[in-house]
Amino acid sequence: MVLLGVLLSSCQPQTIPPKRVINIQQQWELEPGDRIADRLVVGSLGDISIQLNRQPLKAPFPGKVEPSTFDQCVIYSTPEVPAYLFRFCGLQRPKFGPVKAGQRIGGGSHVQFATLRRQPDGTWIIVEPSTGILERAISKERSVYQPAPEDTGQEMQTHLLHNLFSLHTLLN
Repeated sequence: MVLLGVLLSSCQPQTIPPKRVINIQQQWELEPGDRIADRLVVGSLGDISIQLNRQPLKAPFPGKVEPSTFDQCVIYSTPEVPAYLFRFCGLQRPKFGPVKAGQRIGGGSHVQFATLRRQPDGTWIIVEPSTGILERAISKERSVYQPAPEDTGQEMQTHLLHNLFSLHTLLN
């Protein structure tokens, strides 16, 4: 009886967390989640489309993946860049919840990517996307810093600060 319970519980679908509501200042006529002639819109003005060719999309940094209020979109956030959110649309079988750097977020043939920056009033605006974030998310190689055994804490901190400075430069 216990074995049956274990087997049945392992077949449970992934619980989906609540959708993250983001108040975006810009409003376009067509936005992700809209439909035209019964076809789903998965990208909008400000989104970048990338061919994934069925390769996985990976978390560029440790963070969290949440469903979006836009159909077929997820919101990725990371404490590495707290003033920004990243919206990925068009992913198949997204993984929700906490993710490690380099961990699969989802996959598919294409992904639409938008970078959002928090404004002082708490709303978000779509800004120019970061090439560095996209490269980390779609690279076939694991682009996450792996400390060598001989690295000191100072070397790891220097590497992290360099990456954050590069990311900040790309995002601004």
